[in-house]
Formats: sequence, C-alpha cells, structure tokens
Amino acid sequence: MNTWTKHSGLLAVGVLTTGLLQATPATAAQYTTTATACRISAGAMTAQGDHRIQTFAATKPITRTENRTVAKGLWPAGLVRLSSSWFKGRGAENPDIGHHGLVVDTQNTLYDGQYAITSNGGLYPHWERIGGGWGGYRAIERSQVLLSPTTERQTAYGLAGDGTLHRWNITSTGGRQSWKPSGTAGGYAGVKSMALISQTKTYDTFLMNGKDGALLTVHIPTTSPMKPVVKKVRTATWQGFEAMMGARCGTNGTLLLGIDKDTGAGYLYAVGHGATVIQGLGKAPGTFADPVPFAWHENSDPKLFGE
Repeated sequence: MNTWTKHSGLLAVGVLTTGLLQATPATAAQYTTTATACRISAGAMTAQGDHRIQTFAATKPITRTENRTVAKGLWPAGLVRLSSSWFKGRGAENPDIGHHGLVVDTQNTLYDGQYAITSNGGLYPHWERIGGGWGGYRAIERSQVLLSPTTERQTAYGLAGDGTLHRWNITSTGGRQSWKPSGTAGGYAGVKSMALISQTKTYDTFLMNGKDGALLTVHIPTTSPMKPVVKKVRTATWQGFEAMMGARCGTNGTLLLGIDKDTGAGYLYAVGHGATVIQGLGKAPGTFADPVPFAWHENSDPKLFGE
C-alpha cells in the first residue's frame, strides 16, 4: 500500500464511554479487593453495531465491575470487521476531549474515529476515512507515545492475511494526518491474535499466540529497517484464543485477557515483565460472544510496559 493522506468522511454514529483501568503493584493476584486490584476493560462491537464494555478486577475470584452497552447504533449492523484499542479522555462530560480508535469495515476501508459527549447527552462524533486495501487483514493496532512535551510518536500495525506484519508512521501537518509505510516483516501466518503490551520511545512489544499453541513476544524497535525480535515464551496451550488484550498492572506487569470466541469465554492472566512468568487467574465472569473485541484504555493511563 502506498502512503495514505487522510480526508474527511463522516458517518452516523453514537457515543461511548469506558471503564477505569488502575495501575497498581505488579502482581495482580496478591490483591483481593476491587479498590486495589489491577483492572482491564474489554470492549466489543456487537453484531448490531453497538459498543459495549466489560471491566474486570483481578480479585480472587475475579470481579466484573462494569457490564453495559455504551453506544447503540454506533455503526450499521454487521459493518465493522476489525477494531484497534480505543481510548477516552479525562472527562466524559467534556465535549472537547473525545474517545478515539480505528476500525475496518466490511468494505475493507480503514477509519479513524473520534467521539465526545457532554453531561446532558450531547454527542459529537467524527470519522475520517484513511484508505482502502484492508481486505484480509486480521488485526490492527496503534501505539502513541509522547517523545517530548510537544512531540508524539504514532505508529500503526496491521497483520495481513498472508502473515506479513505491516508498520506505518503517522505524522500530522497542517491538521492533516498521513500514514507512511515504515516496514514489513513476514513469518506470522500462524498467528491468531496480537495484544500490545509495551510502548516506549524506542520500541513497541506485542504478545502473539499461534495456531500451534505457542505464545510469543514480538519486540519491534522504532528504527528502520523494521526488524522484530521474536521470543517464544510458551510452547503450547495458547491456541484457543481468537483475541487477546492487555492492560498495565503495576510498574512493569500486564493484566492479559484471552478470549475464546468458540465458547464465548474469557480467561485472565497476570503476566510478569517479558512474559517470563505467567499466572492464570481464572475464567472471567460473563460472556464474550460479540464479533469484534478490543481493549479500552484511558488517555491518562501510564503507557504499557510489559516487556
């Protein structure tokens, strides 16, 4: 795909909000109250085109602290095929601070979306069409890291159907963003899902699970050419998850949610730095049957640092 320059494309959409992700000490299993436990917020686009949220605290047993539909009729039914993580601003009542994320529709077009909501229910949605050519892609994600008080690194990733991992650098000039390809890496045909677990000024890291049951860390320096460093941290049992998502837990840990779409079940894990230690916390309450899962984060959350 060539360099894309964004142009406006407005769609009829609703509004959404998110739950709270708490950054607390790294070993989530040590804590037994919802006030101190690490949390993860799982979002989903339903078959009806609604956005919903479920938030879980890593207590013993696991506690679901939030479960609700947050945006009805966000998209036409069945139109969204993929979603990145979504972020929200400091106050849902502030119309100047919106929620934002990426989606790919069934026409294989990528959109960047933003939302704002006022305390009296006023909705302020806006979508920008980035470009087509996303047929066959199996995952998308965007990492945003502040490099200085006035400079931000924005890097997007897409896992293509042939197993190629694509990377783009996103820049802004005159209020317009452009996506410039910044590298590819092959060899990921056996990957089922990927979850971002680290974001720093110089690299991003994903956890990926394979059809063979393996679990990998994929460390991607921001340098060019793109040269991921892949480490196999588990050799079996991880093939059941069609989606994974991570949230920061403590200084350098990750709370990981794996979703088995075949059974509609979700399983929570406390993952140590570099995924050298992984502790199963159990089956999460509720179901995960919606077709397009994604992770929710607050804009104010500390960046992921699981590797």
